[in-house]
Amino acid sequence: MTKLPISATVICKNEEACIPACLASLDSCAEIIVVDSGSTDSTLAIIRDFIARGWPIRLIERDWPGYARQKQFALEQATQDWVLSIDADEWLDDDLRRDLPRLLQSPPEVAGWRLQRALTLFGRTAPAPRATRPERILRLARREKVRFDEALLVHEGLLAEGEVRDARTGLLRHERALRFDAQLAKEITYARLKAQQRIANGKKPSLLKLVVNPPLYFLRVYVSRRMFLCGIPGFIHAWTGAIYSLICEALHYQMWFEKNRQG
Repeated sequence: MTKLPISATVICKNEEACIPACLASLDSCAEIIVVDSGSTDSTLAIIRDFIARGWPIRLIERDWPGYARQKQFALEQATQDWVLSIDADEWLDDDLRRDLPRLLQSPPEVAGWRLQRALTLFGRTAPAPRATRPERILRLARREKVRFDEALLVHEGLLAEGEVRDARTGLLRHERALRFDAQLAKEITYARLKAQQRIANGKKPSLLKLVVNPPLYFLRVYVSRRMFLCGIPGFIHAWTGAIYSLICEALHYQMWFEKNRQG
């Protein structure tokens, strides 16, 4: 297979259940940068098996500095004209893989492409249908036109210099369908980091946001993104997001209170 001038970048830790599908979907990439931050399961063995079979993987083991900094580090190791930032629990479906050559032929003013990202919810074997309006995320871009904001503690994303277009063919599949208790533990971590980010930026908490944001989050996910089409799993997914929003706003208030009480 002729390789495409793409450096795929993956950060990981203890991803033995997901990373085989992720790496297998990157077979057309000329380079795959994997940055591991201390896996103790079979993740490293799986990656090294791919390397032994001739996959163009560069494995780097590195301490965890935070999401944005780790992803920026991986980006800085890339050598190809284009970079594909992909999480270890994601993979490219066949339609998206076939469409990659066309996306790379975009005119010079196009800095990158937002890919359609489809979730697989707990209790379902198939991804959410396209009628649910998959979110679009900038993941494929010209290497010299993008970076991560290393000041962000969570919800990091590529920042592009130039035009960004939407890819309408194929899906970036997300496969980590966690049970509610496990997913909620992740949401608490993300909410705490986001609240810490707000405090560090000097942002004051808002009673209006505390009251309004959680139900708005639910409505945006359940109605606007049509997750009601996914039945009970979609309902739980929407409320999980609303709970994340509540935790974030509540922690922001409590952290602000603690900071001001201490002086």
